[in-house]
Amino acid sequence: MTRWTAADIPDQTGRTYVITGANSGIGLEAAKALCASGAHVIFACRNVEKADAARAAIDGRHESMALDLSDLDSVRSFVGALGARPVDVLINNAGIMAVPHGLSAQGYELQFATNVLGHFLLTGLLLPQITDRVVTLSSLTHRAGRLALDDINAERRTYRSWPTYAQSKLADLSFAFELQRRLTAAGSPVRSMAAHPGYAATNLQNHARPMERMVMGIANRFPMVAQPAHLGALPTLYAATLPDLPGGSYVGPNGPGEMRGYPRLVGSSAAARDTSAGAQLWALCEALTGSSFPVAA
Repeated sequence: MTRWTAADIPDQTGRTYVITGANSGIGLEAAKALCASGAHVIFACRNVEKADAARAAIDGRHESMALDLSDLDSVRSFVGALGARPVDVLINNAGIMAVPHGLSAQGYELQFATNVLGHFLLTGLLLPQITDRVVTLSSLTHRAGRLALDDINAERRTYRSWPTYAQSKLADLSFAFELQRRLTAAGSPVRSMAAHPGYAATNLQNHARPMERMVMGIANRFPMVAQPAHLGALPTLYAATLPDLPGGSYVGPNGPGEMRGYPRLVGSSAAARDTSAGAQLWALCEALTGSSFPVAA
C-alpha cells in the first residue's frame, strides 16, 4: 500500500486555509499539519474559546474566528469579518452526527442546516476569493443516505437520527460534485474535492445518544476498527494539498472497507454522482439560504 502521510505535504508557506470546526478532531489534526507545513490557518469555530485553547498548543501562524454553521446569519457575519482576504483553500470540515431532532436558528432540521446549508452558504460567499480549492467532508455513511429534498425538516415522516445524518453526508458529497461541474462549466481554475476519514475516533461521536456513544466508545478501543484522528485527517490533507489532484476527486482511506489506512482516491454511491439530484440539491440550498451564487471563471 502507498503510505502518503502528513510528512508528504508540500510547503504551504504563504497559503491561507479556512477550516470549519478546527478546534477538535479531524479539523484540529488537519490544522496542526498545515501549520507545521507553513500555512496560515483560520480556525472557524462556533466556540472561539475552545478554538483559542486548541491553538495554544500549536506552533505556526493561525487565528480564531467565530462561525456557527447552524445559523446562516453567523455564516454571513463570518464572511463579513473576514473581508476580502484571499483564501487559498476552504475545508468544510465541521459537522454534527446523529443528534436528536432539533431546528436551526432559521427553522431547518439541525443536521441538514449545520452539515449542508451552512457550508453551502459559506462556500458561495467565499468563492470569489478562493484561489485554489474547496474540500468538503463526507462520510462512509453517505452510501446509506437518501435525499428527501421535498421533506428536509422530516415533517411528513418519522425523524431518525442516523438516516438523517446519512442524508446530510450524501448531500455534502453531491454538493462537492455539483460544485465541480459548475466550476468546470465556468472555466474556473478553482477545484472542488471531497474526502472522508473512514472510522476515526473523534468527539463527533459525543453528539450521539448515550447508548450509541457507549458502543462507539468500545469500538474506539480496538485499533483494527477505529483509527486515531491524526490518521483520519490524512484524506482531508491529501485532498487539500496534493498539487495535481483533479477537481471532483473523492479521497478516503485505502484499508479494507475504507475504514482506516492511508489516503487514496475512492468511489462513491451512484446517488452522489446523480447530476439531476445535484442540481435539485443546489436549487434547494439556494432557496433555503436565500443566496444564489453563480460560479464565475
